[in-house]
Amino acid sequence: MNVEQVDAVAIASAVREGKVSAVEVVKAALQRIEARDRELNCFTTVTADTALTDAEGIDSTIAQGKNPGLLAGVPFAVKNLFDIAGITTLAGAKINAENLSATEDATAVAKLKQAGAVLVGALNMDEYAYGFVTENAHYGATHNPDDLKRVAGGSSGGSAAAVSSGLVPLTLGSDTNGSIRVPAALCGVFGLKPTYGRLSRAGVVLFSSSLDHIGPFARSVRDIATVFDLLQGQDDRDPVCTKRPPVETRFMASGQDLADLRIAIADDYFLKGAHPEALAAVYQVAEALNVNEYITIPEAHRARAAAFVITASEGANLHLERLRSRPQDFDPATRDRFLAGALIPSSWYIQAQRFRRWFRDRVQEIFQNVDVILAPTTPISAPLIGQQTMILDGEEILVRPHLGVFTQPLSFIGLPVLSVPIQRLNALPLGVQLIAAPYNEASILRVAAVLEAKKELGVRS
Repeated sequence: MNVEQVDAVAIASAVREGKVSAVEVVKAALQRIEARDRELNCFTTVTADTALTDAEGIDSTIAQGKNPGLLAGVPFAVKNLFDIAGITTLAGAKINAENLSATEDATAVAKLKQAGAVLVGALNMDEYAYGFVTENAHYGATHNPDDLKRVAGGSSGGSAAAVSSGLVPLTLGSDTNGSIRVPAALCGVFGLKPTYGRLSRAGVVLFSSSLDHIGPFARSVRDIATVFDLLQGQDDRDPVCTKRPPVETRFMASGQDLADLRIAIADDYFLKGAHPEALAAVYQVAEALNVNEYITIPEAHRARAAAFVITASEGANLHLERLRSRPQDFDPATRDRFLAGALIPSSWYIQAQRFRRWFRDRVQEIFQNVDVILAPTTPISAPLIGQQTMILDGEEILVRPHLGVFTQPLSFIGLPVLSVPIQRLNALPLGVQLIAAPYNEASILRVAAVLEAKKELGVRS
């Protein structure tokens, strides 16, 4: 069994049936990491010893005739802002390397372990999750598996690249303004940003509390849905975690007919400022779904601007003391953005929050007539590592902030969004966002499953 090419659900099934042991699966993953991560730089910590011990425990559970869990023996890794018991939580920062080790796992990590998944390490990211490229000044850049000269995206770049390259079948990341969806698109994998508050952030280092989400990366829709289901549930350790009962989606993500769903393409803002290839990916998906309706999300450009204000303000506030006492120990790019955020007038922040409420109401009105909206994930495919500018619509603009031009307005109001990978012949991957109303993850997973089944579409699985 070549576990590198099999999804997590299939691996777990093989482990439960005794076709392969959890130890064999985990050893194979550790060997892949050892062989390939020197060039990819996905991992900042590999927990080989504990992973093998945990795998032995899974095999022992099976030998005793007990249920080892839905993800029995599946190797996974997490962005290094998730707490891992016994490991220092870096959040991509040099300063945090001086901290004591975490005393317990983040809730999301603990839930996956309870389901039988085996943690093999922590993954590289932009410092404090402030970036779209994972070019970390302290821990190095994560390289895109499709072209090592290019970025993996960020800030969850290590999470996306580790799945794309087959090092592990599942990872977790976080998304504030696009930090799951951007790297998922650039690395050609699925990346889910659930509804704000749907999954617990307990034990996760926050960047901007009112925008931060956590979510999974995987190479199949059923893996995404399975992890999403396992991570749902109220958690008193996270004050924004929803009290809504969990909803099982993995049985819905099976390529069902979509006749009952109304799907539309986001026009205006979302069809401007992108390379033709990014728009072609959206039209390719629309044609596959027989979608020809367009909707306008009003004032999306203002939503992006307001998201910038809120993100920078909240992020800077979390780091004020360290910015004053240890500015030299920050990644210069991160430090400068935080310093700018610290200077934003409070009146701007208040006005941004007022606009946020207005914008949320307008988008909710759209979802009274539409179930799922299509939009590009990024304006371009992966840029080169170190590339500072790009040309869009004949204008030279900065790479780092503009990779999130289509993701930020949606993060701003906490919508569930799945980036679906579009793998193009002899070309770098792109992503298309499937967007739904709050708590309607099931609909976007259904659409993604239909797209995944259309092999001619080139969705990487």
